[in-house]
Amino acid sequence: MNRRSFLTITVAAALSVSAAFAPAQAAVESIIVQSTTSTQNSGLFDFLLPMFSKKTGIEVRVVAVGTGQAIKNARNGDGDVLMVHAKPAEEKFVGDGFGVERFDLMYNDFVIVGPSADPAGVGGMRDALTALKKIAESRAPFASRGDDSGTHKKELRLWKAAAIDPAKDSGKWYRETGSGMGETLNAAVGMGAYTLSDRATWIAFRNKGDFRIHVEGDDRLFNQYGVILVNPKRHPHVKAEAGRAFIDWLLSDEGQNAIATYKVDNQQLFFSNAKPR
Repeated sequence: MNRRSFLTITVAAALSVSAAFAPAQAAVESIIVQSTTSTQNSGLFDFLLPMFSKKTGIEVRVVAVGTGQAIKNARNGDGDVLMVHAKPAEEKFVGDGFGVERFDLMYNDFVIVGPSADPAGVGGMRDALTALKKIAESRAPFASRGDDSGTHKKELRLWKAAAIDPAKDSGKWYRETGSGMGETLNAAVGMGAYTLSDRATWIAFRNKGDFRIHVEGDDRLFNQYGVILVNPKRHPHVKAEAGRAFIDWLLSDEGQNAIATYKVDNQQLFFSNAKPR
């Protein structure tokens, strides 16, 4: 055997022994959470998820879209946990067998924001329906998300309660962006339009310009978030154990305290309200 062949065999053997005794690297378990743009845009997930992953070793990957799209994705089995804010649609999701059980998680509220010039004269109002009527009557521009999100669903319910059909003026004073909350706020600022926003995204939003909150405090602007495990009986690939671990942590005292602790500009964005289990 020549010297080169001997060295080759020796090195290969050494590498083989080294690999045999090297500590095995455990695969990192991960889950997919279908959620809303507000939880992502507000920075809440960036705050919460490292705490959960450090405690459990489970990595959470978030798909942040409008609530309607998040529910569709979860119905298709493209996620393990659903975390959104449209309770009737969430209850239907569970009732149709796509979710195991829905839990109240946290809440905040919606606000109507607009330019400081306030062309519709709604500044300081508490009654959201009267404010929307004034906006429609004045034909002041209003930017709607138009994306079947939880915010869009709430907006449509408010217009309906106010006996107004803004869709007939679509493209005129009523502008549908088909975008997330951050993009819609940017569009509203650009066109000087009123819009409905969840408070968390509004607080975290940095391109406010001369915009401010005009309408707030109406009970009809309450914004409840829920969390649901996607049903593994409907989609066997769902990571039920890891998904339950995430939900259990969110609903625990530790998770609820973490939600309540999260602030931007010293303002609390979400208020935990899970029921004791």
